[in-house]
Amino acid sequence: MKILITGAKGMLGRTLLRELHAFELVPTDLETDITDIAQVDAALAVHRPDCVIHCAAMTAVDRCENERELAFRINATGAENVARACATYNARLIAISTDYVFSGDVSGPFSETDFADGGKTVYGQSKVEGERRIQAMMPHAVIARIAWLYGEGGPSFVHTMLALADGRRPELKVVNDQRGNPTSARAVARHVLLLLQRPELGGVFHLTCEGEATWYDFACEIFRLRGIPQKVIPCTTSDYPRPAPRPADTRLGKNKLRQSGLPPMPHWKDSLAEFLG
Repeated sequence: MKILITGAKGMLGRTLLRELHAFELVPTDLETDITDIAQVDAALAVHRPDCVIHCAAMTAVDRCENERELAFRINATGAENVARACATYNARLIAISTDYVFSGDVSGPFSETDFADGGKTVYGQSKVEGERRIQAMMPHAVIARIAWLYGEGGPSFVHTMLALADGRRPELKVVNDQRGNPTSARAVARHVLLLLQRPELGGVFHLTCEGEATWYDFACEIFRLRGIPQKVIPCTTSDYPRPAPRPADTRLGKNKLRQSGLPPMPHWKDSLAEFLG
């Protein structure tokens, strides 16, 4: 099977290249501008992949607030262009999305069938628009939503916490009123492999690790696993105002995995222990 990966130099893209090494892989990144349909079409015309894993996106949440037009051009129009080219060249599409498609104003966990309104951020709104355009173009495409991602090389919350715990700070304040699913890029890649082996599957899948945490919980577990005696103080979102409002609860339920007979995602603490081991 030949697989083309967009955004292959990003954290998840790099992890997919390692985990899917048994396949014929075609990594693409900025050399293929997904906002230009001609470039996307040309890439698929040349390589003729059996499947495209679409990771390329504008994921800097605060930057999206300040550059709304660019965010929609990359996350919505770019996704549509990839889907259009996949439809033209009969390639299966697995597109990566996000928990930010939900507002988080009500308590999760959110199901794959719950209405995704894009929430209050430009990032979430642009990604949910991308989902809708993909589904309109390719109803059988897989949309895999992920959240709180970390992986080799970063950047991620794990890397930030370890960098801050350098012995020069007696305490770290970490937000304790946002709840979600810390998720390993390696765990996502391994479940993408399972989806690749089931070509009959389509629709929305949630690929976040099992269990839940706040950022404070996440930080405490990072330091515990590394044996770092860093003092961590819980604080609130309002203590760290950001351009993009952070959702309070974007835990994702994994009903579609169970219904499809696929194994559950690993627990977030187990994945984190593997990553830091």
